[in-house]
Amino acid sequence: MKVKEICTRAVKTCTRDTRLSDAGWAMWEGDCGILPVVDEAGKVVGIITDRDICMSTSTKYRPAAEIAVGEAFSDKVLTCRGHDDVRDALKIMRQAGIRRIPVVDAQGKLEGILSLNDVALASQPDQPPQLTDVTYEDVALALKAICGRHGGARAKEAGIAAGATIRLTYNPSSVG
Repeated sequence: MKVKEICTRAVKTCTRDTRLSDAGWAMWEGDCGILPVVDEAGKVVGIITDRDICMSTSTKYRPAAEIAVGEAFSDKVLTCRGHDDVRDALKIMRQAGIRRIPVVDAQGKLEGILSLNDVALASQPDQPPQLTDVTYEDVALALKAICGRHGGARAKEAGIAAGATIRLTYNPSSVG
């Protein structure tokens, strides 16, 4: 099974200059949690997730309408191609701990997004699979790897002890 057979083609995008509030609204309208960030030529230069928006507004103490995607997105983006085998794309997703991967052409222009949901809906029961089939087990193993990969690593990197209570407060006098 090829990525182009099951990926989502109608994908909303944004640019580095898009405001986080507009990116969030596009996610709401598109019922998605990720937007590819594209340049003027339509080439994928990064991604922004709903989590990126939440963390950026929480840590910058500024409204989403005042923060550009360029301040919050990740330019470390993994991609796949439409002609790639779904199992290969799933392996990348599993190893990187990501639920979605942009699908691009040879020039890096966006063609769609492959999500774990797309793969799950296209998967087949654990029967004698043909080499191109994606099984329920493949999806379960990917989900297990993705969901279990963080395990408090970010908190540990930040020097926060396990079980610590963290309290974030908003101080309007510290803003702008």
